[in-house]
Amino acid sequence: MIERPEWKSLTQIVGSEHVLADPYDLDRYSGDALTPSRAFGAEAAFERLADLVVRPGSTAEVSQVLAWAQDAGTPVIPYGGGTGVMGGVLPVRGGVILDLRRLNRILEINPLDMTATVEAAVVLEDLEDALFERGLMPGHDPYSVPIATVAGTISTNGVGYRAGAHGPMGDQVVAMEVVLPDGRIITTRSVPQYSSGPNLNHLFIGSEGVFGVITRATIKVFRLPESQVFAAVDFESFDQGFRASAELHALGIRPTLLDLTEDEDRIRLYLLFEGFREGVTAQEKRARQVCSEFGGRDLGPEPTLDYWADRHESAENYKRTALGKSRKERWNRRRARGFDYLHLGLPVSQVLEYRRQAEKILSSYRVRVVEYAIWSRPELFSMMVVPEEDGDDDFRKNFGNAVERVLTLAQDMGGVMEYCHGVGIKLNHLLAREMGVGHDVIRQWKQTLDPANILNPGKLGM
Repeated sequence: MIERPEWKSLTQIVGSEHVLADPYDLDRYSGDALTPSRAFGAEAAFERLADLVVRPGSTAEVSQVLAWAQDAGTPVIPYGGGTGVMGGVLPVRGGVILDLRRLNRILEINPLDMTATVEAAVVLEDLEDALFERGLMPGHDPYSVPIATVAGTISTNGVGYRAGAHGPMGDQVVAMEVVLPDGRIITTRSVPQYSSGPNLNHLFIGSEGVFGVITRATIKVFRLPESQVFAAVDFESFDQGFRASAELHALGIRPTLLDLTEDEDRIRLYLLFEGFREGVTAQEKRARQVCSEFGGRDLGPEPTLDYWADRHESAENYKRTALGKSRKERWNRRRARGFDYLHLGLPVSQVLEYRRQAEKILSSYRVRVVEYAIWSRPELFSMMVVPEEDGDDDFRKNFGNAVERVLTLAQDMGGVMEYCHGVGIKLNHLLAREMGVGHDVIRQWKQTLDPANILNPGKLGM
């Protein structure tokens, strides 16, 4: 039931059935996959619920809602699949959750331009299915294919399993339609390159909805490969595997999948080569040679075939057990020992030294690394960390301090604290430290475009 008179005009924009105020709806929309137990120091952000959920059905309706919000001074939080892992949709100052799920049409697939134009809330799996019928595929293939939306992955500049060949989602954006905070609609041109001014797509890629609401995107698509070759290689040390991966990259060899993982059992490089037959044959042959030169032991295709088959399973599980449920149900899914998964971007020359220094820091806090990884490029380094033992709030604080120390170490070594999930509320407090004067610049952009700070306030350090 809509109680506040100023909200009644929203029902005239989107229809009364698309304005939700039930406490259960407000609860389930007021969060994503981030839990308070992994939001070290930002737990207070979970205390505020949205005041309202609004579900527009068109770009015009999004524009009208934002114009209303400007006049009312009401925060608006864009919401796609609700599957982010950093708290990017938490309504830290209340306001309206703008659920874009009704904007879910695939508008055009153009095999000559090699593009697809889709609305914001098209789920990646639905796009993949539609493209497959035409002998095409998307280049962005994250674990979250069954649940994530196109605009959501653009807003966090996500990285997927095919990023070795195709780059992050932002690299695949050709054009966008975006509603600015005052309701104006901006449309960029559907061409891959131009020099008549800056490419405004980049204002919205990775910006978590603070500068505008993406309502439509044209993205690159790719032909289904003529050939696929899977390979797996074991190494005696992570350093050997890393140096082999760096050499592949320096030679210009770009496997579709490149994942070097060290866990408690093994150190293994998973590789997938895709494309036209002759190119795949050449890349696979040289890659095997390089891996051998760095001490790699060829395991054949089976380990990577198994890896590839299971790559979306965690998202399928989340879809079955958590998606759309109350926050309490989502938070209580996993009562196991605390953990965190860190994704650092570093210069290639700094990765191995970073690992050595991070190990010392974590050990001093009694935190253990159970997995190291390089994903898609040698610069993209990940660690899964767990405390040696679970404990009380003081122990959680200790774990959070350990995580922050290694995040800031990456910054101090010329890197970034996150390469694929965005900042959200979890890393919000460290962004100004990382960006320096650059953060002052984006604050000025925000002030120009959104002087009332209505769009996703409290994100990107603002």
